[in-house]
Amino acid sequence: MSLPLQGLSAIVTGAGRGLGRAEARELARLGAAVVVNDYGQPGRDGTGEASAGPAEQVAAEIRELGGRAVAHTGDVADLRQAEELVGLAVAEFGALDVLVNNAGILRDRMVFSMTEDEWDSVIRVHLKGHFNTTRFAAAHWRERSKAAGGPVYGRIVNTSSEAFLAGSAGQPNYAAAKGGIVGLTTSTALALAKYGVTANAICPRARTRMTEDVFAGFGRPDEGLDPLAPEHVAPLVGYLASPAAARINGQLLVVHGGMIAAMERPRVQAKFDSKQETFTYDELDALLTPHYARRPPGETFAAAEVLGLKRA
Repeated sequence: MSLPLQGLSAIVTGAGRGLGRAEARELARLGAAVVVNDYGQPGRDGTGEASAGPAEQVAAEIRELGGRAVAHTGDVADLRQAEELVGLAVAEFGALDVLVNNAGILRDRMVFSMTEDEWDSVIRVHLKGHFNTTRFAAAHWRERSKAAGGPVYGRIVNTSSEAFLAGSAGQPNYAAAKGGIVGLTTSTALALAKYGVTANAICPRARTRMTEDVFAGFGRPDEGLDPLAPEHVAPLVGYLASPAAARINGQLLVVHGGMIAAMERPRVQAKFDSKQETFTYDELDALLTPHYARRPPGETFAAAEVLGLKRA
């Protein structure tokens, strides 16, 4: 079997369950040594005996399969703990080569009834959490590049969402955070390209503990792999982490159910020029009102059609 990630090390955040677990296992299967991050301490099982936390359980699964893995139970939304996470990868495996940002939470509510805490907590875990780990991974690669006198190996795979693309009405906090992650990804891609580092984002659709309510109405097949299984997403993450994906940078890909869609960047739909020094109200009315009157009713900048994508 080909091991394209042999000799490389990776961090996967939120990897104790669901998508992160599948991604960590796939990276290990492809040869990477993995730091499995998931917030929370070891607990107790049904008998009251001490039990390993989710991060250690996944790390143990990887080791049992012959891979290399260690657990980290810090909060990536805390700057210092994110720094410790990157430091752990370097200390354990000599360097960090791949960062997969996956950790997240949901606090769904319509915008008119959302609380400040529901907004802040989602932005904190998703957007700040992505920034925190990226900040220290980027510094690590920059220093390695300076020491090497040229590019080094670095891969970032961030987790956005179709909620951002389609404008999920009941998830203003989540959609905003996931949109911010795309902006962070494209900025990071441009900033780190000269050091040999790529940064891409995926919009996965998967049935996990976090999304069980979201996909409650989607039935499971009687046989075969669930179209919403995280295992449909993990191979793309493994590929983006590999040397083969060196020319893929600053991109956004939707993935689920045996399908990948490469999203196009925003393009200029129309351009309007003022006939004098600056626009007047009347001129804007004459230009913009008829333009948008010709557009389909209800059409916005959101790409709701992405929700209808499926394997052919």
